Amino acid sequence: MLFRKAASTLLLSAACAAAAQAEVKIGVITSSTGPIALVGLPQKNTVPLLPAQAGDQAVKYISLDDASDPTATVKALKKLIDEENVDAIIGPSGSPNAMGVIQFVAEAGVPLLAPVGTAAVVLPMTEQKKWVFKTTQNDDLIAKALFEHMAKKGVKTLGFIGTSDPYGENWAKVMAGLAAQQNIKVVANERFQRQDTSVTGQSLKILASRPDAVLVAAPGSSAVMPQTTLFDQGYRGQVYQTHGAALQDFLKLGGKKVEGTVLAASLMLVLDEIPDSHPSKKIASDYTAAYEKLNGSKPATFGGNTFDAGLLLQQAIPIAAKKAAPGTPEFRAALRDALEQSHELAGTQGVYNMTPQDHSGFDERGRELIVVKNGNWMLLHDN
Repeated sequence: MLFRKAASTLLLSAACAAAAQAEVKIGVITSSTGPIALVGLPQKNTVPLLPAQAGDQAVKYISLDDASDPTATVKALKKLIDEENVDAIIGPSGSPNAMGVIQFVAEAGVPLLAPVGTAAVVLPMTEQKKWVFKTTQNDDLIAKALFEHMAKKGVKTLGFIGTSDPYGENWAKVMAGLAAQQNIKVVANERFQRQDTSVTGQSLKILASRPDAVLVAAPGSSAVMPQTTLFDQGYRGQVYQTHGAALQDFLKLGGKKVEGTVLAASLMLVLDEIPDSHPSKKIASDYTAAYEKLNGSKPATFGGNTFDAGLLLQQAIPIAAKKAAPGTPEFRAALRDALEQSHELAGTQGVYNMTPQDHSGFDERGRELIVVKNGNWMLLHDN
């Protein structure tokens, strides 16, 4: 009897030890090729920098490219869930791609950490979206900073052009509400496809409405063309951009035609100007240095969104492992619950405080008002 009891204890101890040291598998889906590669490539390049250990658990990352194609995103996600048995997924890069997989992660009970722009992946909160967490600032947080600046600068009329997808549509919704609050009249409201090679018609309509300012809502390289087209047509009013334009290639592609642009985005664009007391500065600085050493160039903020997903998982995995072993539905459910309780976690983009209602979790520490000056990003000091 004593032998059996001792043997059972040993087996239980061995099982607990095995569970404590089990490998956690995380899938990563990026658009490192295709039309939104400027967003996806820094995310793919960030994967080697993600935490390899979370408490007692080793973490393995399985990275796939969806070539910017939402259909390929679904195939990649199903492969990660059905064949690789992943415990969580980071990605995809594009807002339409992310919107298209929400139902599948919810059905599988696998947490998705989406480094995408649109708040529609987490708002309004639903039974399906409770499995999705967002590592970019929600549109309203960014938009409030822009519209407060517009009001202070006396903007009375606004032209809007956004992508004809979840990113642009959610921005149009947020824009309309904030414009009404600030007594700003929206005199033009246009859309375009990310892959379009011309927006001449839309920009002419905006130009004809003679707005005091124009807001462009587009992610990655697609943010450039509306602004440069308006410049070529003679528009010299203030142009605002969303955090979707927060990458060095925006400056390279736009050149002098985007000088004076105002946007709100994470501190990563202006790290040298951020005080050391900011809780995210050291993390963002260390990530930027590591990325540059590995890839020979500085990362876009989109890479930081993926890095932050890794930090959130690193904090949540040991908590979930106390309840169940990695690789099980119970572990994934516990991981989802732990992510939802993320509190005062500093990342490269700001500080995360998740709740059941807020799966983005940013406050004003996650945004800075920034201007393009002499071809560089600089903190805006006239706000």
